Amino acid sequence: MAEVLINNMSKRYGAHVVLDRIDLEIPDGSFVSLLGPSGCGKTTALRLIAGFEKPEIGDIFIDGERINNIRVSKRNIGMVFQSYALFPHMSAKENISYGLEQQKLSRKEIENRTMEAVELVRLTGHEHKKPKQLSGGQQQRVALARALAVRPKILLLDECLSALDKKLRVEMQSELKRIIEASRITTLFVTHDREEALTLSEIIVVMNEGKIIQTGKPFDVYENPKNSFIAGFLGKANFFEKNENNKKTVHCVRPEKIKITEKMPPPPYFEGTIEFMSYAGNITTYTINCSGKKLMAEEQNSSLSARFLIGEKVYASWEREHFLRMED
Repeated sequence: MAEVLINNMSKRYGAHVVLDRIDLEIPDGSFVSLLGPSGCGKTTALRLIAGFEKPEIGDIFIDGERINNIRVSKRNIGMVFQSYALFPHMSAKENISYGLEQQKLSRKEIENRTMEAVELVRLTGHEHKKPKQLSGGQQQRVALARALAVRPKILLLDECLSALDKKLRVEMQSELKRIIEASRITTLFVTHDREEALTLSEIIVVMNEGKIIQTGKPFDVYENPKNSFIAGFLGKANFFEKNENNKKTVHCVRPEKIKITEKMPPPPYFEGTIEFMSYAGNITTYTINCSGKKLMAEEQNSSLSARFLIGEKVYASWEREHFLRMED
């Protein structure tokens, strides 16, 4: 395991600034996610740490050692790409042992480490199959086992679940968390999927337009977003503009925090009419038209039918602590 520290790092391509003086600390043994939209700079940050790119300014440290000028092969970093990058002519076992072969370890050591990795990712019985004989989830496990077999200081994961279908992606989230926790390796995970980041991470780093906007534990970032961009990117949100001390401020309330009732509740509340409803199995989402202001509200489904129907008059309310003030 290792600690990663990035100081004042910038990267540009021509006139386009991809990363703008970012500072980032990845604690020893932690699972940190870089979360943001396409083009925000998260993958570039990963490539700079790996050594595929060099920063214009700034420094990268692993365990206190500055690695800016150290070659990729000497950084002792494991990486899993979105495409997995498996060798099609090699078996799963041969793919996993490839990095160990390059390290010129003894045959016994290579065999022991390879089979240890096979067992860790639960591929026993599939190790002699070629990639085309494996499912997407199994291919992902091979790529992960190959990265872990060399016992890297840190593990870099670049959108490594995005190629899977939704059901398998959810299953692999749990499996990936188990594997990383078992290996106890410092991990940096790049994703644009907020559900993945919230599920897997100990720390989430939200990025936009080449800058780090907010860093914190998943609960803190979701429940206390710094601005409306983060609030909207991490989930659904109802936004309100208010005048406070002659200055416009923005607040938000998450749809799941809104209570819908037939009787008038204590303030704060809005009176409105159910304009739209969407049933999604575990939850029902309502759109409430409150004299032109439309609110989204979500309710957990606990009965055999929706509680409210389109056209029904209702009241929407929330606890005061759920009315979040943004820094916009």
